[in-house]
Amino acid sequence: MARLPDASKQRRWLELVRLWQQSQLTVSEFCERHRLSEHSFYAWRRVLRQRGVLQDRSTRQKPKPATFVKLTLAAEPELPAASPVELVLSDRRLLRLRPGFDPAMLLELVRLLEEPAC
Repeated sequence: MARLPDASKQRRWLELVRLWQQSQLTVSEFCERHRLSEHSFYAWRRVLRQRGVLQDRSTRQKPKPATFVKLTLAAEPELPAASPVELVLSDRRLLRLRPGFDPAMLLELVRLLEEPAC
């Protein structure tokens, strides 16, 4: 004989999953804070979706704020001929730097380029 759904459990888990959706926490962080089993969380989320009481949403991750760096072009002073420096980053990114580059700007640029994508 098939078991009937427990309405109070369903309401509790629906409330917890919705609370997680608004929390901007990972499932692991949310479960730790609320002393829940991750296995139970995923199982109930699947059940709630199958029953049609929860919208299907992709796995949530913490959103990363957009970061912009203002770059300004200035007239380059005449410099003696020197070899540029090449900096190879992950994902085969290559930066070619001329003598006189701004180290602080380079550091900020590298941090932005190497930050994992959303």
